[in-house]
Order: sequence, then structure tokens, then C-alpha cells
Amino acid sequence: MHLLFAINQKHIPLLYSCLNSIAIKGGEDNYDIHLLNSDFDQRVRDEIIKTIDKRFHCHFVNVPKDLFAGFPETRRYPVQIYYRLAAPFLLSEDIDRVLYLDVDTIIINPLASLYNLDFEDKWFVACSHTDQILNKINQIRLQTEKEVPYVNTGVLLMNLGKLRKNLNLNDIRNFPNEYQLPLFLPDQDILTALYGDKVKIADELLYNISDRILFMNNAKMHSEKINVDWVRKNSVIIHYFGKNKPWNKDYFGLLDVFYHEYGLPIDNSKQ
Repeated sequence: MHLLFAINQKHIPLLYSCLNSIAIKGGEDNYDIHLLNSDFDQRVRDEIIKTIDKRFHCHFVNVPKDLFAGFPETRRYPVQIYYRLAAPFLLSEDIDRVLYLDVDTIIINPLASLYNLDFEDKWFVACSHTDQILNKINQIRLQTEKEVPYVNTGVLLMNLGKLRKNLNLNDIRNFPNEYQLPLFLPDQDILTALYGDKVKIADELLYNISDRILFMNNAKMHSEKINVDWVRKNSVIIHYFGKNKPWNKDYFGLLDVFYHEYGLPIDNSKQ
């Protein structure tokens, strides 16, 4: 199983936490871990290899710093968020699919059910966290001609063979300057605007659930109400996206139990 991460040195503790949960609950005997980075020296690489479970075989992929020069970035959204979009051209051509994970995810059930999904000729498999109204607002904001769901890129299964043949890296690189649009969540905005119709949407309750998604589901009048026990039995990936992190003192929610069970302690002063 090939797993992909895109991080800088600051987020290495989060990587360790995510990998710890994969080692416990991911369901595979061995993993190929591809780490897209632009600031890992040999000392950092050696430390990562020494620290993580021996079932993880690390591939360090250096990303040229100028590849996304000029892209909008903030303290919360560093340039590394774009690296996953270039993965088809950075990874070995003998890899036909890879599962990208944000490091603020915790895996609580085997990943194979997501990893082995049929792409059905799509380029990506991902989840959407927005309803029809928000999808329409984002369609207007991003000036997309087709009605497409707004994609959360924190969990992204990539059809590398299809992407190598079709994805245009220059389109990604030029999008912010060409369209001059307000990018709220830059990588998600770009992927939705350019390739939203190439995404197979997976069930967010299974593969990209958060406390907010849990609350929104249970607030729907006719939806099946779910709780932590349901999540433990059915969900695969918990995603602590946004500012509501279980390692922060002001965390509010129910799903922190899985971070405490399968993750590793994070020093929130360094995040």
C-alpha cells in the first residue's frame, strides 16, 4: 500500500501520530510511505526512519522550492499543501495509485476498503463536506462551468496512471494568478475548480469524518443518527481538520477519543 504525505519539519510530530494509528489499525503488513518535502536534510531523514514502525518503508521525495513559487500561502496553509497536486510527476512511474493523507488524521479501521476502490475512470477519490447550497456558492465563487461538489483534499486517493496522462501542472501553477479569485482553502479551491468533475465522491462518514461532520449528519431530520460506537465500528479515517484539534485545550467534540487511543501526544505550542 502506497501512502503519501506532504509536510515540512514542523509537522513531523503529527506525522508520527498519524503513522502510529496506521501501524495499529491500518490493516497491512507493510507500507510504502512517500514524504514530499523541501526541507529535510539527512539528519531529519535518519531521525524519521529511526522513529517510525519498521513496517513503514520511507521514500523521501524532494520537491523543488520553486515548483509552486508565488502560490498564496499563510502560516496555516504553507506551500506544502500544493505538493500533493504534483505527486503524479514526483513519484515513480511504476506506482499506479497512492492514498494521500493529511497528518491531522487518525486511522481507526483498515484502509483497504478505501485504497482499493474502483476509480470508475475518475482521476481522484475524495469526500465532500458541503451541501448543495454551499456547492452552488463555491461554483459561483470559483467560476466553474459545471456543477461539481466541493472537494476536501485531506484524504485523496489518486489515480496516478490517469493523472500522468491528463493533469496539467501548468494549469495548477497558473490558476491563482490567471483567475485572481479569493482562495479560502487554496489547494481545495484549485482542485475543485480545475478537476471537480474528475473526482469520485466517497462517503465522508466512513473516510473523512470529523466532529463537525458528525454534528451536521445528526442535525439532518431524516438521517441515521450516529455516535462514537457507530464511528468505531464503521469509520476508517478521523480527520481533525480546521482549528478544532484534540491536542488543544479548547477542543470541543466527541472524536478525540480516537486520537488518545491511537495517536501520539502532540505539543500544541509548536503547531
